[in-house]
Amino acid sequence: MKLGVVGLPNVGKSTLFNAITNAGAQAENYPFCTIEPNTGVVLVPDPRLNVLAEMYHPKKVTPTTIEFVDIAGLVKGASRGEGLGNKFLSHIREVDAIVHVVRCFDDDNIIHVDGSVDPARDIETINLELIFADMETVQKRKEKAEKSFRGGDKKAGAEAELADRLYNHLESGKPARTLECTDDEKQIMNSWFLLTTKPVIYAANIAEDDLGKDDSQNEYVNQVRKTAEAENAEVIVISAAIEQDIASMSPDEKTEFLEELGIGESGLDRLITASYRLLGLISFLTAGEDECRAWTIVKGTKAPQAAGKIHTDFEKGFIRAEIVPFDTLAELGSMAACREKGLVRSEGKDYVMKDGDITLFRFNV
Repeated sequence: MKLGVVGLPNVGKSTLFNAITNAGAQAENYPFCTIEPNTGVVLVPDPRLNVLAEMYHPKKVTPTTIEFVDIAGLVKGASRGEGLGNKFLSHIREVDAIVHVVRCFDDDNIIHVDGSVDPARDIETINLELIFADMETVQKRKEKAEKSFRGGDKKAGAEAELADRLYNHLESGKPARTLECTDDEKQIMNSWFLLTTKPVIYAANIAEDDLGKDDSQNEYVNQVRKTAEAENAEVIVISAAIEQDIASMSPDEKTEFLEELGIGESGLDRLITASYRLLGLISFLTAGEDECRAWTIVKGTKAPQAAGKIHTDFEKGFIRAEIVPFDTLAELGSMAACREKGLVRSEGKDYVMKDGDITLFRFNV
């Protein structure tokens, strides 16, 4: 999973990204990896792996990971190439979802690019750049479809009609993801690689002193929530400055610090959870003396395709999946105890994987 972090200058985007990459550097089992100067990979927290590690004492514990990309060059006019506009647009096309950092704090020492703090305006500035870029793409698709339709391709007529409807939708300032359309139309839109079809998480960046307080009283945060509600987007409230402090702490220090703040888990952890929810992702687990590992799949994935995440041979030669729910294994304490009670199920090719399935794939190639 790859998330693109976007935001106007001086909203806390770089601070949050630095916190994310510092968090990656703390990973003991999966070292922080800088693929490019603006990309970082961090672990997805999964307490179930800790339980499995205590049970199996494996040589290796491997959580699943998430990749964050710092999308630079996003300013007013980016869709026309201002700033690093073209590079920014190409990077954002490659991500699965967008984390849009929005400034929700006052600080006279940090100048806002537009002279004042206004989350609704800031969100609109960035959204319009994405919409303008998509309008250009959709117009080209429409012209191409109309030409094909005149040449006798009847299917192209439906594509041209969709492009026309979508163009008007975008022109009214609405992202493509809010257009009501059929599943077939969604497939067509997905083939256009539009920017505004991507799911969005708004990260409302509040002041350090406001963290732990009732954020429903924060007018800036309420502006972000109102916008997100209209777009069916997610909102998390964070303090990028606090996240940077947390990133340099040991696990025990982090837990104690979060308890003192009264927030339970870090913004990064909540961001990852929100990303999974937004993208419809779940994790299944494999466990043994060699390795305990989490694997990310899309909700609704069937057993053979899940097996293919481990190795293509597992999918090609799939025979069955032996599965026990994590909660059952944790309660009984061993796979042997689960087998004794007949709680290890044998599932075939049509089985739809569930979050937390402890799985052993049987295959023959």
